[in-house]
Amino acid sequence: MATFSSSAPVHATEAGDYTRPLIVITLLFFMWGLLTSLNDVLIPHLKSIYTLTYVQAMLVQFCFFGAYFIVSLPAGVLIRRIGYQRGAVTGLAIAAAGCAMFYPAAESGYALFLLAFFVLAAGITILQVAANPFVTALGSPKTASSRLTLTQAFNSLGTTVGPLFGGLLILSSVEPISAAALGAMTDAEQAAYRAAEAATVQGPYALLAGALLLLAIVFAVVRLPQISHAEDAVGMAARTPGESIFRHRNLLFGAIAIFLYVGAEVSIGSFLINFMGERHIAGLSHAEAAPYVSYYWGLAMVGRFIGFGVMRYVRPGVTLAVCAAMSMALVLAAIQGEGRFAMWAILGVGLFNSIMFPTIFSMALHRLGDLTGRGSGILCMAIVGGAIVPFVQGFVADQAGLQPSFYVPMACYAFILYFGAKYARLYD
Repeated sequence: MATFSSSAPVHATEAGDYTRPLIVITLLFFMWGLLTSLNDVLIPHLKSIYTLTYVQAMLVQFCFFGAYFIVSLPAGVLIRRIGYQRGAVTGLAIAAAGCAMFYPAAESGYALFLLAFFVLAAGITILQVAANPFVTALGSPKTASSRLTLTQAFNSLGTTVGPLFGGLLILSSVEPISAAALGAMTDAEQAAYRAAEAATVQGPYALLAGALLLLAIVFAVVRLPQISHAEDAVGMAARTPGESIFRHRNLLFGAIAIFLYVGAEVSIGSFLINFMGERHIAGLSHAEAAPYVSYYWGLAMVGRFIGFGVMRYVRPGVTLAVCAAMSMALVLAAIQGEGRFAMWAILGVGLFNSIMFPTIFSMALHRLGDLTGRGSGILCMAIVGGAIVPFVQGFVADQAGLQPSFYVPMACYAFILYFGAKYARLYD
C-alpha cells in the first residue's frame, strides 16, 4: 500500500551507517501493509454477512482512507510536538486499539466495524507520518526515491501476507450460504448466523492488537538517530520570496495523480474476491479467491524491487507513463475478457502499480524547497482517493455490473499516464 508523510523535510543530525535504523523502520512498513490489505478479505466477508450492496460494502474503505484525510495534518502537528519516535509508538498504540475494537464489533454490528476501521487507520496514519521522514533522511537526497521504493517493497510484502493471513484465519472457517438460503431463515436464525460468521474476525484481530502493542514497546526502547528539520538549499534558490505553493503545477498535478493512483489500487484490491467469484471469470468461493489477492499485492512487491534498480537509470516520468499504460491495457483486458485470462489480467495490474506512488510523490515535491512540508501535507490529504474511488466503483457496479465498473480505475490510470508523460523531463 502507498505510504506518505505530511512532515517537512528532515535530515539526520549525525552521519553514519543507517542500515540498522532502516531495518527497524521497515518493520512498520510491513505491518501497516498487512493491516491495509486485510480490508480486501473483510469487505466481501462483511458484504455477505450483512447482505450489503457494493456501495455499502465500500464504506469500509471510505472510513479507512477517510481517516487519512482527517488525521494526516493533525498527525503532523503531533509529531512536531512529541518527536518521530514517540509518534511511531503513539500510532502503534492507537492502531492496536482499533484492532481490539473488532472484538465488540463482531457482537454489535456493521456500524461499529466501520468505527473500528477508522480508529485503526488513524493509528496507521500517525505511524506513517512518523516513519516516512526516517526513510528520506537516512541517506543521500538523490537516492531518496529509490530508497522509498525499496522500503515500500517490504510494505508490499505485508500486503502480500495479509490476504493469506485473512484467508487462513477468517475465511477458512466461513460456511458459504446463498442469499436465498439466508432469506429462508427466521430472524433468529439469521441473527445467529451473522453473529457466528462475524465472530471469525475476533481471534485474528486480537492477535494483531497484541502484535502492535509489542511493536510499540520495541519502538519505545529502541535507539534511533535523531532527525531535525532543514531546508532544501537547492529548492530555496529555485523559488522567489513569497511564492505561492499553488504555482508549482507539478505538485498540483501530482496531488491529483496520488488521489487517483491510491484510489485505483485500493479499488481494484477491494473488488478482486467478488470479481473472481463471478461464474464467467473463475467461480471461486471467497476462501478460494483470497490467496489470489496475494498475487496482486505480491506482484507489486516484485515490481518495487525491480523498480529500485530501474529508477536509477530510467527517467521517473517515462517509467511512470509506461507502467500506467500497461495498467490500462490489463484492466481493459479484464473488462473485455472472461475466464482465467480476465482474472490474471486484473491481478497483473499489481506489477505495474509498484513504482507509481514513490515516483509521483518525488516528482510532485521536486524543487519545492521550504514549501516541501506544505506540499507533503497536500499529498497526504490526496490519499483520500482510497476512500472515494472505491465508493464510485461500487456505485457503478451496483448500476451497471461488476465487470464494467473497472472502467473507473482504468480512467484513473489514464491521468497518471498523462502526468508521467507531461513531466518526463522534470529532472533534466
